[in-house]
Amino acid sequence: MRAAYASRFDADNPLAALGVGDRPEPTHPDSDWVTVQVRASSLNHHDIWSLRGVGLAPDQLPMILGCDAVGTDPDGREVVIYPVVPTPGDPRGVSILSEHFPGTLAERVAVPRMNLLPLPAGLSATDAACLPTAWLTAWRMLTTKGRVDEGESVLVQGAGGGVATAAVALGVALGKRVYATSRDAGKRERITELGATALEPGARLPERVDVVIETVGAATFDHSLKSAAPMARIVVSGATAGHEPTVNLRRVFAMQLEILGTSMGTPHELTELLGFCAEHEIHPVIDSVVPFSKVEDAFTRLHSGDVFGKVVIDHTT
Repeated sequence: MRAAYASRFDADNPLAALGVGDRPEPTHPDSDWVTVQVRASSLNHHDIWSLRGVGLAPDQLPMILGCDAVGTDPDGREVVIYPVVPTPGDPRGVSILSEHFPGTLAERVAVPRMNLLPLPAGLSATDAACLPTAWLTAWRMLTTKGRVDEGESVLVQGAGGGVATAAVALGVALGKRVYATSRDAGKRERITELGATALEPGARLPERVDVVIETVGAATFDHSLKSAAPMARIVVSGATAGHEPTVNLRRVFAMQLEILGTSMGTPHELTELLGFCAEHEIHPVIDSVVPFSKVEDAFTRLHSGDVFGKVVIDHTT
């Protein structure tokens, strides 16, 4: 079957490590696993890091990439794949598809049957393929961790990438006042179109916010602290621009701030997200849809840093 995979590691030029070609059919490590025919998938920065060698060992190569997918199960049902699978031997006890088990950038993928969630009516395969990693992370950041229902305002740092852009769209859909930062004027214009107030990084906000969505790291963390209202929640799921920020602890305890880490979400939270998007007719922000025959172009687009939203792969073309 055709697949996109890490053929080797290249920290400086990860695209050079991408292989596209025939790979063996999926195998089932357990009787509860099934094979899903993939219809659509989406890329994450996790895929780029895998090509750099982060999270993978040489003896795991070649490894099929991809975490997110929508497809058809053996009974002919349209399903969304929850990408976190039990993994004996991993210190966490679980892993994401493409870390220990082959991922979703292939014609077919093996997953535990319990990881298959029904595709809701009203959600296309292309839209739903955006949700299981980036959008699920944003949903958990806002709801479970950020408790956004207790507040009215949200700051999203570094909007443009998958998680941050999802947080903007979801925050607006949840009826919150959303502020979002971006260095790129074009992305700030797109943020405004989503219903948020777009700002340059470090800009003074009209108000202090109840929830901060932080995926950037050291470059924005001081601004996140200064923008937080008393008893606000600063939720962190990434550190693309530095993982060792300087933290003013006096502000943390004087303002009674919560700094919360999170990653991904649960199957129940993904079910909630799918239902919310279907009920409110929310369409994920998609940068581009690329046929699988041009999957290399999709990786080039993601790696460029110019994306706004998700890069989706159409496996039917």
